[in-house]
Amino acid sequence: MKPIYRTLHAVQEARRQDEISFAALAEGYLERIEARRSLNAYLDVYADELLAQARALDDRWTRGEAGPLAGMFLGIKDVICYARHPLRASSKILGNFRSLFTATALERLLAQDALVIGSLNCDEFAMGSSNENSAFGPVRNPLDEERVPGGSSGGSAAAVAAGLCLAALGSDTGGSVRQPAALCGLVGFKPTYGRVSRYGLIAYASSFDQIGPLTHTVDDAARLFLAMGGADERDNTSATCPLESWADYEQPLTEPLHVGILREAVETEGLDPEIRQAVLDTAARLESQGHRIEWLEFPYLEYLIPAYYVLTTAEASSNLARYDGVRYGYRADGVQNLEDLYTRTRSEGFGPEVKRRIALGTFVLSAGYKDAYYRKAQQVRRIIYDATRQLLKRCDVLLTPTTPTTAFRLGEKIDDPIAMYLSDVYTVHANLVGMPAVSLPVGRHSNGLPYGLHLLADSFADVRLLRISRDIFGL
Repeated sequence: MKPIYRTLHAVQEARRQDEISFAALAEGYLERIEARRSLNAYLDVYADELLAQARALDDRWTRGEAGPLAGMFLGIKDVICYARHPLRASSKILGNFRSLFTATALERLLAQDALVIGSLNCDEFAMGSSNENSAFGPVRNPLDEERVPGGSSGGSAAAVAAGLCLAALGSDTGGSVRQPAALCGLVGFKPTYGRVSRYGLIAYASSFDQIGPLTHTVDDAARLFLAMGGADERDNTSATCPLESWADYEQPLTEPLHVGILREAVETEGLDPEIRQAVLDTAARLESQGHRIEWLEFPYLEYLIPAYYVLTTAEASSNLARYDGVRYGYRADGVQNLEDLYTRTRSEGFGPEVKRRIALGTFVLSAGYKDAYYRKAQQVRRIIYDATRQLLKRCDVLLTPTTPTTAFRLGEKIDDPIAMYLSDVYTVHANLVGMPAVSLPVGRHSNGLPYGLHLLADSFADVRLLRISRDIFGL
């Protein structure tokens, strides 16, 4: 087996010393992917293409022409477009579709010589908290294969944690990067809404979705974010304010932090006692280092999940209407008429969780119910946003757990949607308000599994949030 590197810096340093070639690294990843097929992390592996690109990168490196991300071997979640490669959103309904173009975020990484190993399994259309909703079977947690890796970017988290890629791209609509990062012991970063272009990202809920990295270290998360981020004229929700640079990220923090801890998030009965103690221990450590800790009241915790699921399912109902069997993807056989084509194609092509969310979204948008549910949820979203902004005027970051528990067993919650949805109780907050957030791997439970702590910062404070994560948590 070839050596496993955890950081881009380590890869590039080994390459400078001629300890390894990019082609040999590519072979090592392919060997490990084959050895751990039981994880079901990859849907497609571009082996021949990867090896050819790695050899070409070795040549450019020798000539001094390699880009800054040379050696960044990536897996990409199966909702991110990559021209001429399969794109299915882990669903039957897209059939054998191949993308016609490359997502802006990925395009920018490729321009800096990142290499793509393959596409990664996920919950169907990024709808799930356990990666058990894929049409191609569940992903398993590499730390305990009887447990889930989290979702919806479970394949991304499992692949990075198992050494099947150096880093991975996921999408985060309500915690789908950060929650699996916590359950697999990784750094998971969700940028400010609009900071990374959504062009080429299959939409689940357009006002929530963001592409984000899963990595072993904050440095690599920052490298990927800064390479992907910035304005994009192809995405009209893309933020136009200038993106900070790597030099900005490298600046050390020079003043003590003011950290707010949401009391309701820590004192809730559903939180594992060991994770609660980790929050308390972290607060004590930070205070001993001269940082200011303030316990804050946030009486809206119980409204986060209801508002999130009303709004995201409404948007999903609209976004997924395009999958009808007419223009591309799966089409039911033996249909009698157009209505039969729509009904049977969507009934056969979508899985149970996607159909559940489409049905809920259609209901909350229907005549007589839109005011009672959808408009009310939008009002709640605004209240939560305003309350969060007020807290962040007083504090640099808000600290909570990332998840209530460590990774649960496969099948444990699949028949209880409410219990499954509550897995995201801490992470949906950042998506509702559009602010940046990160999950940091800070410890191991007595059961041997990792857990994460979650930091949320004000809009466009992405680089400061990453600097805080690097300097205060040493990751």
